[in-house]
Amino acid sequence: MRRRSLLLAVPAGLLTLAGCGDDTSDGGSASASSSPSTSPSPQKSTKIVPGPLPDVTAGKEFGEKPTVAKGPGEPSPELAVKTLIAGTGTAVAKGDYLQANYLGQIWSTAKVFDNSYDRGSPSVFPIGVGQVIPGWDMALVGKKAGSRVELAVPPGLGYGEAGNEKAGIKGTDTLVFVVDVVNSFNGKSSVKGKAVPQEDADLPEVGTNTNGSAPAVKVPKTAAPTELVSEYVLEGDGDEVKATDSLLVQYKGVLWADGKEFDSSYQRGQLAQFGLGEVVKGWAQGLTGKKVGSRVLIVIPPALGYGDTPPQGTPIKKDSTLVFSVDILAKM
Repeated sequence: MRRRSLLLAVPAGLLTLAGCGDDTSDGGSASASSSPSTSPSPQKSTKIVPGPLPDVTAGKEFGEKPTVAKGPGEPSPELAVKTLIAGTGTAVAKGDYLQANYLGQIWSTAKVFDNSYDRGSPSVFPIGVGQVIPGWDMALVGKKAGSRVELAVPPGLGYGEAGNEKAGIKGTDTLVFVVDVVNSFNGKSSVKGKAVPQEDADLPEVGTNTNGSAPAVKVPKTAAPTELVSEYVLEGDGDEVKATDSLLVQYKGVLWADGKEFDSSYQRGQLAQFGLGEVVKGWAQGLTGKKVGSRVLIVIPPALGYGDTPPQGTPIKKDSTLVFSVDILAKM
């Protein structure tokens, strides 16, 4: 049986799995329930056709917010998919976290009901596993990073007969999406930041491999620091993490006392997803201000970790100092 994360399994103040829907802050045009992360009843048809699809009339380059015409005539009852720009990056696999910018509108009216471009950062969704609308699962698995894909999603592969009243989507509406595939992540993902010299012999040394394997963490035989330590191992060039952000990460945790591993997303083969308001204080403080795309060493003193109430049934003892290597893959 695959071992669950200690941070997911223990009580309050620790890591919990956040919802994978999109939020509406910073200029979102519809509620989270109108994003592709809401899964309706599936449609039996699995056929994909090349059209018809409306024209993109402006914002035609990858990463630009597109303007899309109203649907030409009647839409196909099947899922219509067209690659407008063919990317050359890694192909998206079933079960990956897809990082994408997108705009969604109604076929018959061209009314935009949601878009990530106005929010200023791409959204991240599990893909191909029933966590987004079926039309997305069918259309986007196999597409390569750097691709722009247009799709027309019939009601049965969108929000079903119920539609989405908040977004103004009726149960008979075909939906049009333009999706820019930015990246994808899975249990073999690593950050690709620039190595930063690790010159303090009194701090743990963290491996700089970027092949998806867990980095080595070597704890020195010295007294543990009494204050929080947060240092770059690999420095990325993404946005700085805010205290209110939710993140997608790889991580490994060991005990300062003996260097033994007590938790690892690498071992489980599953990425971790969490809000910084849901984790121990040492994680939240240690990751705030760091750049996406970075590997960070965090040394957490007991007062910012589990203190005198460690999770039961784990190697973590009372007043343990914890050492983490954290790869910040993406903001959620």
